[in-house]
Amino acid sequence: RLPGRTLTSGLKSSVSSPRSRQAVSEAGLVVALLGLLAAGAVYWFYRHGYLLYYGDAQSHLNIARGILDSRTPGYNQIGNVWLPLLHLLCLPFVGNDWMWSTGLAGSIPVAACFVLAGCCLYFASREVYGSALAATVVLTCLALNPNILYLASIPMTEQVYAAGLAVLLLALVRFRVTQRRPYVALGIVALWAMCLTRYDGWFLIPFAALWFAGYAQLRQVRVAAVVLAFASLVPLYWFAHCWWLTGNALEFYNGPYSALAIQGGKPYPGFHNWAEAFLYYGDAAKLCAGWPLLILGAIGCACAIATERFSPLAFLWLTPLFYLWSIHSSGNPVYGPRYFNSYYNTRYACVIVVASAFAVGAIVTVLPPARKKLAYALPLFAILPWVLRPGSEHWICWKESQVNSVARREWTAEGAAYLERVYWRREGILASAGDVTGVLCRAGIPLAETLNVSNVPAWYGASTRPYLSYDTGWAMAQEGDALSKSLHAEPRAFELIQRIQVKGAPALEVYRRR
Repeated sequence: RLPGRTLTSGLKSSVSSPRSRQAVSEAGLVVALLGLLAAGAVYWFYRHGYLLYYGDAQSHLNIARGILDSRTPGYNQIGNVWLPLLHLLCLPFVGNDWMWSTGLAGSIPVAACFVLAGCCLYFASREVYGSALAATVVLTCLALNPNILYLASIPMTEQVYAAGLAVLLLALVRFRVTQRRPYVALGIVALWAMCLTRYDGWFLIPFAALWFAGYAQLRQVRVAAVVLAFASLVPLYWFAHCWWLTGNALEFYNGPYSALAIQGGKPYPGFHNWAEAFLYYGDAAKLCAGWPLLILGAIGCACAIATERFSPLAFLWLTPLFYLWSIHSSGNPVYGPRYFNSYYNTRYACVIVVASAFAVGAIVTVLPPARKKLAYALPLFAILPWVLRPGSEHWICWKESQVNSVARREWTAEGAAYLERVYWRREGILASAGDVTGVLCRAGIPLAETLNVSNVPAWYGASTRPYLSYDTGWAMAQEGDALSKSLHAEPRAFELIQRIQVKGAPALEVYRRR
């Protein structure tokens, strides 16, 4: 028996070892290529000054900075509307003043998430379609999309979420084949990451539990219960976190800085209208993915159904359905220039790029062996809109950030230049919330020298009674906001010495203590 066992183990090792080495080398090649692509994208957008065009990107970076650099640094600076994972990923870099002010502190971890997402999507599609060629087509269709590359270069949450989604998908398809419990654990960790990044992840928890249970050969109810119980810990934590900070467990949903409050109950296209919601989200999808990729994605879905490979694709399409539901019911409008002559939240349709790219791999599986070379033309067809019309003006996510930030970038630059001339370190600044803190980032003024909305409860006293803020020599607000009204109502404390007015935005007001 002993020689037999030795021979068997030797045969297993001789078979599995080359496969393991091939998988490692394949993963290394994919990571290297994606890393080079991500680094090139970050460098290009940095050189052109695009990293902080999105106001949300600037805010994400400042929240992360506030955890380290604030009058009240620490856990409370995480906030209660945006989920915290992106801010935590930025912590190793955001303490550096140069990386903070340029935006690179957020670009590095987001680019790493793009590499992780691409690598996991490659191996998930390789598992589903049983072909390295199909996996290469999937990865190329995704990675060469300019909207994806832009979001992979800036401090936004879309690629962090995509990384969690790709890891979850890989865990699902590997569990289906191996039935190994570590893949269930990996899926739970991926769900934690997604639920700590975007609220879309909360929506996926019950579906992921059902998917794992459906793939399990034994103890299906137990598998579903384990996934559901452990993944739900993150939403429960966030409810407790918001209650601890504000006394309202739903502060992220109905608080003063929530999307619901920003919308203010005003109607918009698609609100309580499924047809309009589908129309506007579909238009954003065409702008993000390009019509060729959408066509290929539809064909790929049909091929996946015909070859009984549609289950993973169906899971990827859940997130777009969540956004469609959000437009209809949750005060989250999405519209582009075609129907509304405006740009707002078009990046939400980038999840369709992921689903469509994954679907294209199914086309490769139905090609006859003599026509396999046609697969190389699929990514070229997918990026055809940007080949025919090159230039960032045709990248909808970049265009959205550029159009919506023209005024903000102008008054931020002027305000930072003014503070650099007149402000002496450690004099202290009483500053409004929102985009105003971007002036401090641009000027390189540490947040610890400011008193702002994240420094509760001192902020509430100082913003309502500015004359009580004895340790701030300056104040900065936007005309019409709460601090601006208080400063005008109590002129004995601060004197308005500079007013920066640009077209399309309230004036930036700079005050000096009398």
